[in-house]
Amino acid sequence: MRMEPTVFILPGRPLRPVVCLAVSLFLSIDPLGGQKPPPFQLQVDYSPHGMVAAAQPLATWAGVQILEDGGNAADAAVAAAFAIAVVEPSMNSIGGRTQILIRLPGGGVRGIDATTQAPWSYHAETAPTGNYGYPQIGVPGAVAGLTRLLEEHGTFSLGRVMAPAIHLAEEGFRVLPAEAARQASQATQVAEFDGSREYFLKPDGSPYEAGDLLAQPVLANTLRKIAAEGAEVFYRGEIARAMVADMEAHGAAVTLESLDQYRAEDALVVRGSYRGYELVGTYVPAAGAQTIEALHILETLDLRGMSVAERAVAVGQALTLAAQDWGLQGPPEMAAKITSKAWAAERAAEISVGSPVVVGTGGGPRVAGGAPHPDLESVWEQLPKGNTTHLSTADSDGMMVALTQTLGPLMGSKVATPGLGFLYASTLGGGYLRPMAPGERAATNISPLLVLKDGEPVLILGAAGGGMIPVAIVNAIVHFVDEGLPFPEAVTAPRVAGGLGGPLAMETHTGPGWSPSIVEEVRAMGIEVREVDRTGAFGRIHGIRYFSGTGQWEGVADPDWEGTALGARQKAGGS
Repeated sequence: MRMEPTVFILPGRPLRPVVCLAVSLFLSIDPLGGQKPPPFQLQVDYSPHGMVAAAQPLATWAGVQILEDGGNAADAAVAAAFAIAVVEPSMNSIGGRTQILIRLPGGGVRGIDATTQAPWSYHAETAPTGNYGYPQIGVPGAVAGLTRLLEEHGTFSLGRVMAPAIHLAEEGFRVLPAEAARQASQATQVAEFDGSREYFLKPDGSPYEAGDLLAQPVLANTLRKIAAEGAEVFYRGEIARAMVADMEAHGAAVTLESLDQYRAEDALVVRGSYRGYELVGTYVPAAGAQTIEALHILETLDLRGMSVAERAVAVGQALTLAAQDWGLQGPPEMAAKITSKAWAAERAAEISVGSPVVVGTGGGPRVAGGAPHPDLESVWEQLPKGNTTHLSTADSDGMMVALTQTLGPLMGSKVATPGLGFLYASTLGGGYLRPMAPGERAATNISPLLVLKDGEPVLILGAAGGGMIPVAIVNAIVHFVDEGLPFPEAVTAPRVAGGLGGPLAMETHTGPGWSPSIVEEVRAMGIEVREVDRTGAFGRIHGIRYFSGTGQWEGVADPDWEGTALGARQKAGGS
């Protein structure tokens, strides 16, 4: 027996009109062929039967339906990931990349790296360049990653978990306000490519508006082929041949051989700890080591003994130090150094709370090949463009999945092959990423993270937002652990970034423990402040907390986005 829809509003943050419209649009459609939308709460929900938190309500709903039908967290994650590739196409696609962290029911941890890759025949020195378009396309990884997750850890067939995505593509969905705005911002570039223009612009060339029905029957057909034949058809079959024919005609680097050679690989799992909590993430090309390093640096400081302003400065500086060390990551043997407590103590010596400082050389902002890692200012300039989506799932047996999926910049390369219906990620050098070596996978700030206590799961989370992904996660964990905020409020509380040899960027949304006077306190320390009141500018978290005493899951969707958290209301065949 289903309850009536309810709405939960986080304390300290008013319900924004854009979210109200998102809910209205969600409740007004038939997402899965005759089934009424479920009761759900905008940002927080609780259930002992499993949980999904995702950046779009229909993706959340797709995952929960799988849980209620008897699927596990891996099944639900794959269903939600394929669905969100349909309903949030500005942020992710089956032509993009995926990073996955899995906590198994028995406590083991696995990672899957399905990042886009430069073909082995690719040479940046002679390849065409550009900020978008065919030269930016690398070998897609998402389909390989999602199908591997299902094959190794799921229980349902690929056809079953892809059914919601196929339905949404075939029948259409109402475009949410922020998605409409993102698509509109890229309309001029999208219009340059035949397939993209057909799929993401109206016949008159205008972008879809909030509330418009966006149906994608061509994409539905592609998804049906994948559901029937698996990753084989995408990397070696009919879809692969269609992709390469289009690529070759427009000078792209992807070949049939490079598609055939692609594999979703084991991700190197990295570990750390923070004030008694165990931290588990994934290493290069993901940024788990960077996230863990920032927390290790902060662990050397007495954050609880600081004022709110002092703590904000410390967090921003620790994040800057960890971002500088991004360039040290690469060879697997470096993982132990970056995540060591000794290295964190050395880096923490550069933090200065209470007076302005000039950043030292430390690990240095270096990356393989000698290209500099972007500093905070260049990262900040990318923020209005936004990118990436994240979802988290959990089931009643204790499996948890954190899955981050992206195209890179908004709508990725802006290219979609006619007859296939999906966009390709921006990957190869000359655009927003540095030049890549043959066979290299795109470096990323993606950072799915598992937090445990005495071996028991506490949190699984991740974020979207490019360079602000580690920023969002570290801020939330400090709010949760050091400030003792409940998980929903820890996600809601304002975030900071930078402040070491440059301005401290401070989110000025109202939230738990926030006051405008905090900005003035930071300025009184002699530190320049960049006040930011832009929604979603500091990353968007979608995560799940587990209460071991009650067996309840608590799902949290970032209030700066249009996503939802929804728990399964029953097990398969029960209530």
